[in-house]
Amino acid sequence: MLIYGINAVLEAIRAGRVRELRVSDKAGGRAAEAVAAAQHAGIAVRRVQATELDRAAKGGVHQGVIADVEDARHYSVEDLVTGAAAVPLIVVLDGIEDPHNVGAILRTVDAAGADGVIRQSRHSAPLGGAAAKAAAGAVSHVKIAEVVNVARAIEELKDAGVWTVGLAGDGSKRYDQIDFTVPTAIVVGAEGTGLRRLVRERCDWLVSIPMHGHVQSLNVSVAAGIALFEAVRQRGAAGR
Repeated sequence: MLIYGINAVLEAIRAGRVRELRVSDKAGGRAAEAVAAAQHAGIAVRRVQATELDRAAKGGVHQGVIADVEDARHYSVEDLVTGAAAVPLIVVLDGIEDPHNVGAILRTVDAAGADGVIRQSRHSAPLGGAAAKAAAGAVSHVKIAEVVNVARAIEELKDAGVWTVGLAGDGSKRYDQIDFTVPTAIVVGAEGTGLRRLVRERCDWLVSIPMHGHVQSLNVSVAAGIALFEAVRQRGAAGR
């Protein structure tokens, strides 16, 4: 898998996932930091023409560096629950295919200290390229469980004692009226379509984020961030 962008590449180097680093022969500035980090880690560094990086990045802004990385470790739903550092806090992605949104959510999951992400293996954005760049390196640190069926994964979470909270514009409760101090999975759906019917039906709660302006909805990555940090706030207040 190829990833690009200074932050994404640096974090992949620090996580020990990079097999080879390609650097533009015209790159300077922070690209030198990536080169130094790769050399310190014993990673092969190859100087190439900028046009080669342009082709590999398929139009993405690579900032003069591309890394060939090992595929991320595969986790199960059970791994995310049992491997939680404290009370499980997980995000479930239902049908989100935009790599920028996926990357932004991964970045927020890492920032919030959540325990991982569950997403469907089919019809999902690749975790390299644009998603990795938008994640600013978080893709190298966040645990990701890929499942065949999101609705079934929610059932598995519930069987493990995790409460599932779906974000929906027509949710019957406000997002901040939910107790996030218990084991929780926040479920978010694709922009435009939202949560699919079977996924909605399996959530323990459907909650909304009040809109006070002219627009009717938030970007899905922003909505996920609001819910995640409400969970962080509640858990901090409860000392959990």
